[in-house]
Amino acid sequence: MIISLVFLALFIRAEANCKTGCSLAFASYYVWQGSNLTYISTVFNKRIPEILVYNPHVSNPDEIYVGTRINVPFSCDCLHGGFLGHTFGYFTQLGDTYRDIAGKAYANLTTEDWVRRVNVYNDTMIPDHVIINVTVNCSCGDRRVSKDYGSFLTYPIRPGEGLSVVAAEANVSAEVIGRYNPGVDFTAGSGLIFVPAKGISSRAIAGISIAGFAGALLLGLFIYVGVYRRRKVTEALPDPDIQRRRGRIVLKPANDLQKAAIKKMDMQASKQFLAELKVLTHVHHLNLVRLIGYCVEGSLFLVYEFIENGNLSQHLRQKDRDPLSWSARVQIALDSARGLEYIHEHTVPIYIHRDIKSANILIDKNFRAKVADFGLTKLTEFGNTSMQTRLVGTFGYMPPEYAQYGDVSPKVDVYAFGVVLYELISAREAVVKTNEEVTESTGLIALMAHLAQSCTQENPQLRPSMRSLVVALMTLSSSTEDSDVGSLYENKALFNLVSGR
Repeated sequence: MIISLVFLALFIRAEANCKTGCSLAFASYYVWQGSNLTYISTVFNKRIPEILVYNPHVSNPDEIYVGTRINVPFSCDCLHGGFLGHTFGYFTQLGDTYRDIAGKAYANLTTEDWVRRVNVYNDTMIPDHVIINVTVNCSCGDRRVSKDYGSFLTYPIRPGEGLSVVAAEANVSAEVIGRYNPGVDFTAGSGLIFVPAKGISSRAIAGISIAGFAGALLLGLFIYVGVYRRRKVTEALPDPDIQRRRGRIVLKPANDLQKAAIKKMDMQASKQFLAELKVLTHVHHLNLVRLIGYCVEGSLFLVYEFIENGNLSQHLRQKDRDPLSWSARVQIALDSARGLEYIHEHTVPIYIHRDIKSANILIDKNFRAKVADFGLTKLTEFGNTSMQTRLVGTFGYMPPEYAQYGDVSPKVDVYAFGVVLYELISAREAVVKTNEEVTESTGLIALMAHLAQSCTQENPQLRPSMRSLVVALMTLSSSTEDSDVGSLYENKALFNLVSGR
């Protein structure tokens, strides 16, 4: 209970002062028996080389000692318009509880109550193998306390770690730490505090920026960018956020050469540029395309991870492409649904894509799907999942309430997803080769058609949620592996689910 109260106090204090976030904060992760760098990198969605830069005390990446701490970098964002934190996506395992996730997976960097607050599942009904939110508070400092510290650790206190112990480990005076954490009882042996990250080398931070910039040049961006140069901006840009970022490239650490995809936009497209930038720096999911960096110099550039197999529209329509197997189509549908479910239900705030179509679903080398192109994305606050806005998107994928009245809700994406399902179905003849396969395809197409029909109901209230679609598609996906199509088609529970009954 003490941990929860301290965390709540930190939350209230951060909320009261939150205006903007900062690009770098750290989680002080206490290494427990059974954890390792691979596990830590997974739960924080960070590559091991990125983590090691800030942990010079780790001499062997394959061997970290129980009882030590690992500094994990992340961006400290102004979430929900009110408090500083970062929301990580955690992939649930069999038997997970909110207490285990907060106390073990994230080593008390958050609390059971806080994880429960930002998710929709009951404690006893957390599904296996889904992405849930884990929000960790952070700090960007307080100029009223000191101007000398730029980055901060979110630090869970352990039993026996009083103020003097924390101060010695952080190489910061106890008086300064106390001023950054007023009202905290350091003798309790529990709770969260914010500690200036003085012990983390500024040379390492600079090195990461240089490595990212060098990597961008090697990728062939051919963009002349002054990373550290100071120069007066004489050309006014249409948005103040872009104005502040002009003349620099911001990349995630890149210690090895990698391919990337580059999207160039005109300066007039600043709203779409900012929308995509804001979304992809706040949400991270296996089925959403990953942003590597961006640049503003003459034009607007977004740099993404390279997705090898193009987009779904190309696979369905180009004659030089091999036809997709039915199991691949179901998997692509499931991956896309998972990505949309994440932005609809597991982020703070939630997002509505508004331009779901087959051309915006990318296919990687393993024929897994990632949702892309967030330039038209709309964010909504909790409890406000319907609004009116100007008409954007692609005709043919727009639901009636949006095309006629501009009403926006997550069901806009559900409708467009239903159209994508129809697109997946429409090319079925390309994969039918034998009579046996006709039987299989017919059964699966009938079920997929039920899904598509339920998604494209004229009344948005009758459309299923993305979570329901994920469950249904998981069942369909398993049926393609088990070849048990007949029993699946007779599954009344699934039919009721997709029919909204």
